Amino acid sequence: MTTGASRLGWFRPSRWFRLAWIVPALLVALALAVFAATGLSALPSVESFMRSYPGVSTQPAAVPIGIPAWLAWQHGLNAFFILFVIRTGWQVQRTHRPSIFWTRTNTGRFRTKNPPIRITLELWQHIVFDTLWAVNGIVFYVLLFATGQWLRIVPTNWDVFPNAVSAGLQYASLDWPTGAGWLYYNALQLLSYFAVVFLAAPIALVTGLRMSPGLSARLRPLDRVFPLPVARKLHFATLIFFVAFIVVHVLLVLTTGARANLNHMYAARNDDGWLGVWIFVAALLVTAAIWLGARPAVVRAIAARSGRIIHRKR
Repeated sequence: MTTGASRLGWFRPSRWFRLAWIVPALLVALALAVFAATGLSALPSVESFMRSYPGVSTQPAAVPIGIPAWLAWQHGLNAFFILFVIRTGWQVQRTHRPSIFWTRTNTGRFRTKNPPIRITLELWQHIVFDTLWAVNGIVFYVLLFATGQWLRIVPTNWDVFPNAVSAGLQYASLDWPTGAGWLYYNALQLLSYFAVVFLAAPIALVTGLRMSPGLSARLRPLDRVFPLPVARKLHFATLIFFVAFIVVHVLLVLTTGARANLNHMYAARNDDGWLGVWIFVAALLVTAAIWLGARPAVVRAIAARSGRIIHRKR
């Protein structure tokens, strides 16, 4: 007699199929969080707390109003680069037996005493996008402090913490905080953006440099205070943090007034027009085209222009 297992012998679930339970579990967890936040918000003591701390921290008088064009462009470029940083970082994590390597051409003005280091093609891609992201970040930091825009994302009053709790309860109970992103961010947004810009990004850069094949050998004196295994764990944890932040950020942008939010972020305008939406759609199309076009053969051809491609014999 044919058993159920033999009848389904043709079925080979992928590793992603085994993780399918995460989706319903996440939906159940979100539903429970909404019910819990709604119940808490109805308690008299919590209502009093939320009236005292409506979700907006005290703002300095010098906080600039509006989003300048440079910040909109920086945001768009950063979104593009970070997506490919995450993609190539995940490829590095998942590639256990690489077959294609890249090495710098040790000739001409690139000649050094040390032999060139061989790295995987996936790591080469990751380093390229890391470099572009870091350069864009340096420009962002310079303009951020030169124009005073840093005041919009740096906490300056201790009331940011109770207000962040209040804003979190409002989000969790689906009673969205009043949107006023053109003028100021609510306390939870402020803390989130501060964490991304001034904590997560520097940690990703420092741990990435610590793990760099060209630098790790030269930084062996740091092994005692900052060992490579610690750097790897911090680097991967930061990648997960960025993924979680992007998912939540995009979800809230699209559900709390998408047109106005996209106008702020992509068109540097405070109106109900469609320019920000069209710029966002165009950016998505460009990103998707490059994402789909970044096939191994294309990447190899580009990498070969800056070094030598080596195929490992099987």
